[in-house]
Amino acid sequence: MKRRLFLAAPTAAALLSRPAIAQQQAWPTKPVRIMVVFPPGGASDIVARVLAEALSARMGARFVVDNRAGAAGTIGAAHVAQQPADGYTLMLSNTAPMITSPPLYQKAGYEPLRSFTHIAWLGTTPAVITANPAVVPATDLAGLIAWIKAQPRPPAYGTSGNGSVPHVLGVMIERETGAKMAHVPYRGSAPMQAELLGGNLGLGFDVLPDTMENIRAGRLRAFAVTSRARQPMAPEVPTTAELGFPEINIDNWVGLSGPANLPAPVVERLHAETFAALAAPEVRRRLEERGITGEPLGQQAFTALVERQVREIGGLVAGLGMTLD
Repeated sequence: MKRRLFLAAPTAAALLSRPAIAQQQAWPTKPVRIMVVFPPGGASDIVARVLAEALSARMGARFVVDNRAGAAGTIGAAHVAQQPADGYTLMLSNTAPMITSPPLYQKAGYEPLRSFTHIAWLGTTPAVITANPAVVPATDLAGLIAWIKAQPRPPAYGTSGNGSVPHVLGVMIERETGAKMAHVPYRGSAPMQAELLGGNLGLGFDVLPDTMENIRAGRLRAFAVTSRARQPMAPEVPTTAELGFPEINIDNWVGLSGPANLPAPVVERLHAETFAALAAPEVRRRLEERGITGEPLGQQAFTALVERQVREIGGLVAGLGMTLD
């Protein structure tokens, strides 16, 4: 009897571990923050709010969006990297804070792979090459490149900021075509497009959803998108690949990430619930309205994508030899 009682009694270690196990199984028991590293109103912010609404409905817990912008996304990303790995702080990650910004900001305070758990890749949208037709007479990409080369000095192109996907697009265009331009970074897409529409800029590179209204209205001319295939929201705009420049290829993907070493049960549940949310027709429709397309990727494929782009696109940015504080 004594022996049976001894064997049945839990060890001290088991007793101590039970609260942690119970807490992990019960997650989430309080609101979960999804950090957006850009200001409200942009594509990333809208995607985060669609996802937060869907996860809240599915999981019976509050998922709230928290915007923390600055330094091309590195301020918000560094904040997430420093949070406890308990599943209560996540990030709507994308190309800028993970791929293009870290090589420019030497004091970013995180590493794209070691500092995060990359849970699910949600989709992507390409960049687009545009111009004000009142300033730039070209009507196609070949004509645009010829016009740039014919200018007495490099014409300016505007973007949403240093280290942004549109900034890297400009670098790619220069590298692949030999057309020299002068980069003018703005504090976001909206002020850049205001200058472009006002004629103070001739060229503006941006992500496709943020510029579609002006393209459709004829205020801007779109020459090409930087995806492999034409986009549902702008099927009339050719791709850089079909125009003979397959190496001019960069997109602004969005994903769900968290601090490094998130508990496996939390990752597994977030992965399953996110994929289920993305399968809902209404959620897909709302994302596609913002130009977000593509089949979602799981943790391993998403992490492999980040690793590859850090090496390839991050390496290109590092080669610029430019650093920012």
